[in-house]
Amino acid sequence: MKHLILADTLFGGFSVSLLDHEVYQCALSFLIACFLSIVSIPIIINLSALLNLTAKPGFRSSHHTDTPTLGGIALYASTLIAFFLWPHAAEIKDSNLTNLSMVGLTILFFLGLKDDILALDSTKKLLVQICASLTLVVMGDFKVDYLYGIFGWYYIPDWASVPLTIFIFIALINSINLIDGIDGLAGGISLIAGMGLGFWFLFNQHYTFACLAFSMSGSLLGFLRFNFSKTSKIFMGDTGSLVIGFMLSFFAIAFLRLNISYRNDPSAFFNAPIVVMVMLIVPIFDTLRVFIVRIVKGGSPFVADRNHMHHILIDNGLTHFQASFSLWMVTIINTTLFFLFHGDYSNTISLYIYIGLFFIYMGVAYMLKKRATERQEKKKYIQTASFTDQDISITKKILKDL
Repeated sequence: MKHLILADTLFGGFSVSLLDHEVYQCALSFLIACFLSIVSIPIIINLSALLNLTAKPGFRSSHHTDTPTLGGIALYASTLIAFFLWPHAAEIKDSNLTNLSMVGLTILFFLGLKDDILALDSTKKLLVQICASLTLVVMGDFKVDYLYGIFGWYYIPDWASVPLTIFIFIALINSINLIDGIDGLAGGISLIAGMGLGFWFLFNQHYTFACLAFSMSGSLLGFLRFNFSKTSKIFMGDTGSLVIGFMLSFFAIAFLRLNISYRNDPSAFFNAPIVVMVMLIVPIFDTLRVFIVRIVKGGSPFVADRNHMHHILIDNGLTHFQASFSLWMVTIINTTLFFLFHGDYSNTISLYIYIGLFFIYMGVAYMLKKRATERQEKKKYIQTASFTDQDISITKKILKDL
């Protein structure tokens, strides 16, 4: 009996200590979020089919059948459930900021949900996004007020930092929304960025931020299983892209704020802004490029088209997985190269290198777009020639019968 009590005490205490340790909580949050996402998405797919809440194929679509678009419900719910399993009471400041972020997150969840069902005006969507971001910036004093010496700028006043922070929120939210055009792209890029930032928060003992980042990443992993499915496909929709974009913006700004101590903390990055920009290189570059191309052509930067890099890759004959995987690798390779070779370059020089990479990206996109156009024209020519030959053979047959 004594042995049983001792074993129960030892193993019971060991299991409790596992659950009490923040590292294991983060790992469990990731797994639970993934499980909840996988379990809940089939229910959402069935409800979407019953209520006819599906996306119809259009000129910009890369799918050919009606597809449910409410995957963001599963992402939102599974992330929050997995995150709030633990108290997060030890880190008061981080916990308060994270709890406050739930206000903006919930606002954007309902905005995206309404947009997926009814379609909203872009101006109204932008205003709501600004309001959601202001809840953190104003009520939580959560802003980017240090520029790490870029172009000689360090601390900046509120009149500059508040608009800059709002811009970062709006830019990242909409860049994730804009790259959500093919299976796995927005989800995969967000998963990579979420895991990367989550591990940094974890290693630097900001467990509240880490737990939310891993919860989001787990929900995305579960979502990707269905996003790539041929029989049970679902899209994250605006509900998902707005929610994920907001969380990535929150993590990115938190990362920038926490690394300001780099002069006295060897674990902090003196080039934190460049790190964030490299990790999110695909949505940033693609959004900038598309806006520039639309303006150069004399159109509105907000009018949708098929000029995104993922559309270009699809038009060049790649499958959804191949196109998404290529852009995932762009993120991973650039991030790896940055950490291998960034050395002690100043942030200003790093920014110039980043701009140079953008021009290379523009050039590659131009050549691929040209190749895709030639490929489509050749395909049309072959189809026309084939149709003409068929017409000739039918005509010969009719004449022969006469």
